[in-house]
Amino acid sequence: MVGIKKLIQKMKDQPHGIILDEADRVLRHYGYHCKRTEGSHRQYINENGDVITIVAKGQIKKAYITAILERIGEN
Repeated sequence: MVGIKKLIQKMKDQPHGIILDEADRVLRHYGYHCKRTEGSHRQYINENGDVITIVAKGQIKKAYITAILERIGEN
């Protein structure tokens, strides 16, 4: 099983190669939980009310990976 630090590094190095399960693990590690799922959209929220929506069809687009990295302070 890959550690969170390795997943974050992969997100930085290969933002086009991230799948939903990997992004989900990182978000959950940083206190986000899946609030809503509708079709291919997943909405995550943390205890401060910060919401991030991801469109997940196969690999996640670079823009969503960049947004995740910014939210967790790894940009």
